[in-house]
Amino acid sequence: MSAALHLAKPDDLERLMPLVAAFHAEEALQSTEDSRHAALTPLLDGSPHGAVYLIGPQRAPIGYLVVTFGWSVEFGGLDGFIDEIFIRSGVRGRGVGSEVITSLVAMLKSVGMKALHLEVDPENARALRLYGRCHFKPRSGYQMMLRLL
Repeated sequence: MSAALHLAKPDDLERLMPLVAAFHAEEALQSTEDSRHAALTPLLDGSPHGAVYLIGPQRAPIGYLVVTFGWSVEFGGLDGFIDEIFIRSGVRGRGVGSEVITSLVAMLKSVGMKALHLEVDPENARALRLYGRCHFKPRSGYQMMLRLL
């Protein structure tokens, strides 16, 4: 199974939208097709705020990954956030997630990124094992908080 990452472009929107819809349904995230389209389009058009990658064969992807970019004084520069990662259920458990994250980390490190963050449901044991294998650790003393604007 190929876990190659391909930077998604505007022409990939048709292949990407069903994957994002499937992830949002699986995670019970409240979004509409219009809101997903509006969030993805700038990233596919080359926004400096993040990137979308297709996982697997570009013409028939098995998943996708969204990474967004920020800046951290604490970590000394560019940092990132894995906003979404999804792999079709039929191909999970074959090492694709580990391979994708390992490739992403190497790529981001090579362009000077200092830290990579992600958010995970503490009840999702499978995801916690994956992220642990990829050397992510809980950040002791911190809790992610949210304010919608």
